[in-house]
Formats: sequence, C-alpha cells, structure tokens
Amino acid sequence: MDSARLRTSYGTTFVLLLLLSTTQAAKSLSQVNQFMAPQNAARIAVRMRPLVWDAKLARYAKWYANQRRKDCALTHSNGPYGENIFWGSGKGWKPSQAAVAWVSERKWYDYRSNSCAGGQVCGHYTQIVWRRTKRIGCAKVVCDGKRGVFMTCNYDPPGNYIGQKPY
Repeated sequence: MDSARLRTSYGTTFVLLLLLSTTQAAKSLSQVNQFMAPQNAARIAVRMRPLVWDAKLARYAKWYANQRRKDCALTHSNGPYGENIFWGSGKGWKPSQAAVAWVSERKWYDYRSNSCAGGQVCGHYTQIVWRRTKRIGCAKVVCDGKRGVFMTCNYDPPGNYIGQKPY
C-alpha cells in the first residue's frame, strides 16, 4: 500500500475511532475494548498484529493506577513494561479517549527520520505500534478529591528503544 493510501486509511480509521470515543456507542463497549480498539486499529493501519489483553499486565496497571489515586500525578511507574499514562480533569473520561489521545500522536511521527516533529510528543504512539510488543493491560481510576482521572496501559515486551524504528 502506498503512503498516501495508508495515510487516508489511517485517517479514516482515526476519525471513526474519535467519533466512537465521543458518542453513546462508547458507553456500550467494555472498558477493555475501549482501551484496545483504538490501539489495535493503529497497529492494523501499519500492518502490525493486534495486541492481546493480558491479565498480569492489567493487574500491574491497576496496582500502579491505585498508587496515583491520591495525587493523580502524571508520573510513570518505571516498571519493567512499556507504559502510556493519561490524566484528565473531572471524572467523565473514558478509556477510549485516553487511547485515542495516544494514537493521535501519529500525526507527529515521521517514519523516515524515526522522530517526532519538533517540539511534539509521539512516543505514546510508537509504543502502541512497536513491532515486538504483543500484550497489553490497562487500568483507570478516578482520583481522590475530584483531582481527575488517571489511566495507564502497560505493554510487553516494551518498546521505544533509541535508534530502532517501531515497525
């Protein structure tokens, strides 16, 4: 598939996922599917196999999310897995919105140079589409004191190795 068609295909997928994440349809999806659907769509768009939900990773993600419940700090766990984290104010955030936010970094990633556009972040996206990553586990907590929502996804094997392309 040429790059123009891939971008069009990816763009269409992204728009559909964005609509899904902000409509009534998102409410009917399980939390697991809300985390996974946008991320697996991003992987399929670059011809990577979908991630598989892993209970061990989900337990780790839940354990770490619970550590952030009191302060809602946007801080990584520094654990053994790849990790994406998200924070949003208020309590109405859905897992699909966190996943779509990470996937949307695709627009800042340049495959040829294997880098993000100047001043932009794209490492959440590259972790999602990392070729060797096979498993995912995620969690969401509403933080104490109305501080917002903290979400995390953990990936195994981890990705984002300096000097290596994700796919």
